[in-house]
Amino acid sequence: MNGNYQPPIAINEEVLSYASGSTEREALQNELAKLRSKQKEIPMYINGEQIFTEDKRAIFVPHDLKHQLGIYNYGNATHVHQAINAAQSAKSQWERMPWQQRASIFLKAAELVSGEYRNTINAATMLAQSKNAFQAEIDAACEFADFLRFNVQYLYELYNEQPPENSEGIWNRVEYRPLEGFIFAVTPFNFTAISGNLPAAPALMGNTVVWKPADSQIYSAQVVMEIFIKAGLPAGVINLVYVNGPEAGGVIFKHPDFGGLHFTGSTAVFKHLWKVIGNNIDLYKSYPRIVGETGGKDFIMVHPSAEVDEVVANMIRGAFEFQGQKCSAASRCYLPESLWPSIKSKLLQELRSLKMGPTEDFSNFINAVIDQRAFDKITNYIEKAKSDNDAEIISGGSFDKTNGYFIEPTVILTQNPKYTTMCEEIFGPVLTLCLYPDQSFEEYLKILDETSEYALTGAIFSKDRYAIQKALDVLKHSAGNFYINDKPTGAVVGQQPFGGARGSGTNDKAGAKANLTRWVSMRTIKENLKPVGDYRYPFHQS
Repeated sequence: MNGNYQPPIAINEEVLSYASGSTEREALQNELAKLRSKQKEIPMYINGEQIFTEDKRAIFVPHDLKHQLGIYNYGNATHVHQAINAAQSAKSQWERMPWQQRASIFLKAAELVSGEYRNTINAATMLAQSKNAFQAEIDAACEFADFLRFNVQYLYELYNEQPPENSEGIWNRVEYRPLEGFIFAVTPFNFTAISGNLPAAPALMGNTVVWKPADSQIYSAQVVMEIFIKAGLPAGVINLVYVNGPEAGGVIFKHPDFGGLHFTGSTAVFKHLWKVIGNNIDLYKSYPRIVGETGGKDFIMVHPSAEVDEVVANMIRGAFEFQGQKCSAASRCYLPESLWPSIKSKLLQELRSLKMGPTEDFSNFINAVIDQRAFDKITNYIEKAKSDNDAEIISGGSFDKTNGYFIEPTVILTQNPKYTTMCEEIFGPVLTLCLYPDQSFEEYLKILDETSEYALTGAIFSKDRYAIQKALDVLKHSAGNFYINDKPTGAVVGQQPFGGARGSGTNDKAGAKANLTRWVSMRTIKENLKPVGDYRYPFHQS
């Protein structure tokens, strides 16, 4: 299975700066203008064919609601059945293909992402998901290419993990088989890289996939699919459908060949899908694999020894990059009373410098939130904070959807560590601060640990190593990705495998070999090179 062919050693894709006057900045601006200048019709992709339907739905720019990027073809249960049939038909030939051939396709895709398609995938993400140039570069180009390359390296390492030869005349070996049935990949709007990785990782391991992206990410998902096809992905291996979630689930989760779910999205939806799968367990040929990365209520804990400038810079980046629409975004912060005057002064000064507007203006730090539903949810929290006695908005609080879904970066101050916005996921540009007496650091670590159902990311800022160690101990289960003197966002593939537990998911660590093990089923083979010819053991002899 493994052979002696080692793929190229994976290294992280260089992040371009898009600084003023740079060639990459000019090229990206040209691509933005190109994509804005034409409306695109986006088909579904089933069995390698483009599928068009009567149900055409518009795609608008979140930060420029008057501008339509194009339309996409919406499907129904019939298309889900077709996608499953295509996946099942392609499976036998795809899983028998040598791993080197599968790997070559995704390595080629990585080269396309980081080269020929770099500007296209970044511009699509900027326009349809309202990410600024740097956030799109980190996500759509670099992280996606990293996922593709590192997954190939992990595949090679996994396939070469074999049992030791401890017995004379015995040959032990392990096969890493793809799962029986098909995989259902459900992907979010906020990261193009995640949207590409969730179907790609199982496919690399020999599985075939039905992929349903979030409606608000279809514009860039189509670019991902175009890259896969150009890289040589055979028909039926990954089938891309745009379907209502419950309608898709009504087909997927009642199919006997359902083999696994690769999910990123809300905690509530993931819990519901798990229940549905559990209720239908007798229908399936095997126990489905369930891998999910869901919500977060990510924290920054500040010790009295922390540096004020470092805390403020990382609060702003951690909370407000991409409008806080990251499952890892800093959403609650615990500050010692002694540092509060200095932190407040610096924070308010820096927040006044943030510019908000369309992504095409590279000077804007803040852009629009994704859609009407997100806008309404986030602004409801802000309005509640304005009227609550135990909360005070000290910065921001304004919003407007006249031209786009714009919400000003908002900072809420509370003395109540259990206040609503300290506990519930908002998924927007809202950061809540809670002050604590300096001598109560350890007490507030325990409060932090018990406040939220989530356990995705978190950070400690401190120069005191004893305090850092105490935080590591008390918050052992509070975050799957823990940061020391750094913001709780920005995990890099191959460096900080990403995922959390509790209400934040199954912690199967995207960007690590551990994730790939979820998409294979091991078969142990023992071959006896010197079989016995007599059933009797020596102890039987008198």
